[in-house]
Amino acid sequence: MTEIVTAKTAGYCFGVRQAVDIAEKAAEKRGTVYTLGQLIHNNDAVERLREHGVIPVNDPTEAEGSIIIRSHGAPRSVYDRIAELGLECIDATCPYVARIHKLVDEHSRDGSDTLVVGDRKHPEVIGIMGFANGEIRAVDSGEELDELVKSDKTFGTKLLNVVVQTTFDMCKWTDLQKKIKKHYTNVKIFDTICRATIERQTEAAALSQQCDAMVVIGGAHSSNSAKLARICAESCRVFFTENAGQLVREHKDSLKRLLSSANDVKIGITAGASTPAYIIKEVHNIMSEIIKDEAVDAEFMAAIDQMPRVRAYAGNRVKATVVAVNKTEAVVDIGIKQSGYIPAEELSANPNLSPEDVVKVGDVIDCIVTKVNDADGFVYLSKKQVDAQAGMEKIIKAKDENATVNGTVTAVVKGGVIVTSEDGARVFVPASQSGVPRNGKLEDILKKEVGFKVIEVNEGRGRVVGSIKAADREATDAVKAKFWEELEVGKKFVGEVKSMESYGVFVDLGGVDGMVHLTELTWNRVKHPKEVVSVGDKLEVTVKSFDPEKKRVSLTAKKPEDNPWTKFMNEFAEGDVVKVQVVSITPFGAFAQIIPGVDGLIHISQISLERVTDVSKVLSVGQIVEAKITEIDEEKSRVSLSIKALLEEGGDEEEAPAEE
Repeated sequence: MTEIVTAKTAGYCFGVRQAVDIAEKAAEKRGTVYTLGQLIHNNDAVERLREHGVIPVNDPTEAEGSIIIRSHGAPRSVYDRIAELGLECIDATCPYVARIHKLVDEHSRDGSDTLVVGDRKHPEVIGIMGFANGEIRAVDSGEELDELVKSDKTFGTKLLNVVVQTTFDMCKWTDLQKKIKKHYTNVKIFDTICRATIERQTEAAALSQQCDAMVVIGGAHSSNSAKLARICAESCRVFFTENAGQLVREHKDSLKRLLSSANDVKIGITAGASTPAYIIKEVHNIMSEIIKDEAVDAEFMAAIDQMPRVRAYAGNRVKATVVAVNKTEAVVDIGIKQSGYIPAEELSANPNLSPEDVVKVGDVIDCIVTKVNDADGFVYLSKKQVDAQAGMEKIIKAKDENATVNGTVTAVVKGGVIVTSEDGARVFVPASQSGVPRNGKLEDILKKEVGFKVIEVNEGRGRVVGSIKAADREATDAVKAKFWEELEVGKKFVGEVKSMESYGVFVDLGGVDGMVHLTELTWNRVKHPKEVVSVGDKLEVTVKSFDPEKKRVSLTAKKPEDNPWTKFMNEFAEGDVVKVQVVSITPFGAFAQIIPGVDGLIHISQISLERVTDVSKVLSVGQIVEAKITEIDEEKSRVSLSIKALLEEGGDEEEAPAEE
């Protein structure tokens, strides 16, 4: 008889559970929150949190709004950096780790040295070392301690404070304490190993001595999980796995051989502090399935092993023949007595396709078993998951080549959207990378076709993070580059007026804005652009000049055929007497409009036969007077006018300028 025993202390410790609760509540309140590094060392848990809007980043500058300090803690300098960036700091540091920070800070204020017993590359140790006020070192073994003593003669000579990583191996810590006391005479030792860690290690050691094998569940980078595996390996065989799927893929055959080697086999299960309860349960269930599968009479084992058969368990990949298709599902035969069903949502990642659009009777397709209902005799499968796996190679290639991938936004989730690539891969795009403004709605891009860049790939979990914003930015940059390559003086555009200032308007030329100065909007005299155009108007413009380095384009909206100067030259000549309207007064004279778009200058000396010292006392804006065209400078487009010349010709020195 085979027995499975799960350790009572397996799974989340208090600090990890607290960090997860804090992160989930923060995401629920804010929509999206960021963690400095992975919240915990478990890929399954991290990916599940990501789907709820908890996004890991490597640096505070990558976060927006708020950032969570994970259970491992962080150096004091990180807290300072977060404050400088104006981010909200949500501290989820494990209370036991925070206690070490306080001990190191307080006991090193007098300049004494600090020794951390632990892995100097582990984030917890890095965080602890960031709180020291004096010299601080880290050692992970007796050999490293001996090397430190040998290479640094001055370290710890006055007073040495010693703390230990919360998840450190208890047996190693006991041995190291003796060595530390041997090398350093004036030393304060603080036993800071977490009680939960001690209990988990003690139970794992005791359980492994009673078992033929131990299954240790934990992330590949989890320090405490790795220590559990080493402890158990001293007493029995160990299968180290991150989840049920990996256990089946990598250890099933070895487990089968172990189970068939004896009638009574006892297998223990324990898990690191970062392992969620549901993963422990899944592993236990899979172990039970494997045991059931092997619980057959040994006489028939050889014959059964030679027979081709399909095994229906969650995560198994099988060939399926479509036997019926309806509006809600496809019914398939996978070579076992149970009926196989593929729900419509598991046939394709494209929600716009019906089952009939995807498969037809007789098709042989690859599927993954998602659920087995032994009571009802049903097996549920997914074709979509296989398609997603097939698309992963293309996704990885796209990331390596920085290529843009096309897809459709198929769902809005907490913290972002899901984009399904053309090859069926599901890609999570955080809200900050969606291209939707902060005040916008993610629902606005639902079911839209988009391009995205692949910025992160977790191949083991088949998880992909993408950025629509990065793809849009690259596309915009490409458009801009082409624009500058093809730009030339005289080129015409029809652009949209994007913004308006008192001195002119900015026009979108297709990814690049150009400026039309107030004087280039029209041949007529205007005081503000709003007299001619409005934001959103389409405007035909011509390039006057441009500077590629400064990214500036000067435009004109004035058309040569509308040039009033041409009309003026055709209709007027020097010596003509014209009625003009005063449009502005200056200290040196007045400008008067001859025709719309052409003004002439009446110099102060040409206003009257009498000497004029203040133009405004003789002429006013809006006044209509008669004047003689005394000079036309065609090259500079200037006209000189004279009222005085008419007065002299008339011989009436007392007559004032005519008004109408």
